[in-house]
Parts: sequence; structure tokens; C-alpha cells
Amino acid sequence: MSIIFGPIHSRRFGKSLGVDLSPGKKQCNFDCLYCELDPAKTMEHYDDVVSVEEIVSALKEALKEHGDIDFITITANGEPTLYPYLSELIDEIDKIKGSTKALILSNAATIDDPKVQDALLKLDEVKLSLDCATQKCLKKLDRSHSGIDVENIKKGMLEFKQKYNGPLVIEILIVKTLNDSKEEIASLNEFLLKLQPTRIDIGTIDRPPAFDVKPVTYEELLHISHLFDSSLPVYIASRKKADISSSSYSYEEILETLAKRPLTEEDIEALFDEESQKRVENLLHKRKIKLVETNGVKFYKKV
Repeated sequence: MSIIFGPIHSRRFGKSLGVDLSPGKKQCNFDCLYCELDPAKTMEHYDDVVSVEEIVSALKEALKEHGDIDFITITANGEPTLYPYLSELIDEIDKIKGSTKALILSNAATIDDPKVQDALLKLDEVKLSLDCATQKCLKKLDRSHSGIDVENIKKGMLEFKQKYNGPLVIEILIVKTLNDSKEEIASLNEFLLKLQPTRIDIGTIDRPPAFDVKPVTYEELLHISHLFDSSLPVYIASRKKADISSSSYSYEEILETLAKRPLTEEDIEALFDEESQKRVENLLHKRKIKLVETNGVKFYKKV
């Protein structure tokens, strides 16, 4: 049973040390079709609880060994906000983390709970999942526990955003035929325009899933990103770029593309051939486009 894992290197979060609040088994209020963990019965509360003292002791030892951590990432084999002593644990982490930031990765199913909101308000950064903006999709893809309603999740997110001063990142995992339709993306887009998160990460399956579900391609993710309003900071967070062949873009095509959707440095490297990348640099020099940073990710945007 390992409470601490990593460090893990991330382009978005730097060097991260993971804290698993459910190291013994999967404890979650979702049983997502794409989860890499074996299927398990959903639950409202942990029935296998590790003490705050044990978690903090393990974290202290890890921080002695790894002194240059950017983030302490609270997560779980399941859902970390179901941990009964989350607020107390965050207080204890705050006492020992120094300049290191504390982050949580949550499926957001409990974000409408005022106690959960109060705990998360103490964190430096919060990342919430939102694969679906409709109840039908939530039940089919995320296989949520009885009583969890997507409208309550959305309401809770909006309430939390009003209170929270730190970066709020939303993660959407796209699964072929389940939440990749124009209708589902339109529902997500409508809500995210209200929420206005700091960044939106869209990705797809990149680990063996528990069920027979399929990822979408990078090209499909790029197309989906164009379905979101261009004002939203959408970042394509996918490792599946190896099969992309770069293309030639004229100056006009580059400007048209960036007007529709700001692209990251990774996107430019994947999509544009060498000459086109030089044109991007020329447009940057001429101030026709600009490079802006949104919570650790750099985007090229049309001026």
C-alpha cells in the first residue's frame, strides 16, 4: 500500500508528488467506462480510511527525499473528496508544504457540497472533471452513483467558482461515440461559457480502460476543440500525436486557424511543417499573432 507516488513530470504542473487517499482499493462515486482501474461498486463514503497522521507522515518523508517539488497532488484510487478528513488533511499539508503548491484532482461529483467547497477553497489549484453536461451521458459514461445529478454538479461548480480565487481547471475526457457528438459538446460549451474556468483540458483514453471503449484521434480532438467557443481556453491534452503528419499552412491559413481556435506550442509542432512554423514566428515578430500563457500553457492567438 503506497500513499505517495511520483514525482511525475508534467508540462502543465511541473514536478508533482502524488498523494493517494485510497491506496488500498478503488473507492469512488463513479465507475467510469474508461477508468484504468477494475470495475467496482460505486459508493458515497470511504469504508477503508487511512488516517491523516499516516498520510502526513508519508508525505513528510517523501518531501525530505524530493525537495524540489512544484505540486503536491491530492488524488485517489477513486474520488479524493470522499475522504472523510479532507479539510483537516489539507490544513496539515499546508503546514509542511512551504512554497510548494497543493492541487486536487476530483471528478466534481461532490462539488455541490458546501463542506467540500470549503475544503477545496484552501488549495492553491483545483482541477475538476466534467465529461458530460447531460444526465444521460453522465449515467452512461461515468456510471455515477445513485442520486448524483449533473445539474447539481454544474450548480456546485458555479458556486465554487464565485468563491475561489485560484486557478480552476476543467478536464474533459472524450470517448468515441459516448460524449463526442455535436450535441454533447454544445451542452458542455454552453455551461463552460457560464463557468469561465482558467483552462479546459480535453483529452482521450491513453491507458487500457476497464471496459471496451475507444479513444478518439488527435485530429478528432482538434475538430472537437473547434466546436467550443473561441473565447474558451481549450488545451488539447493528448499523447496520441505520433500518427499526425504535419502540413503546410500559408500566412492567411495560419491567421484563419488561430482566429477559430488558439493553438498551443505542442499543436503547432504537431500540425505545422517546418516552413509553416517559421511563418508562425514571422507573424509573431510582426505582432499579427501573440503568445499568451494560461496557467502554465502557452497559446498562440490571433491579435
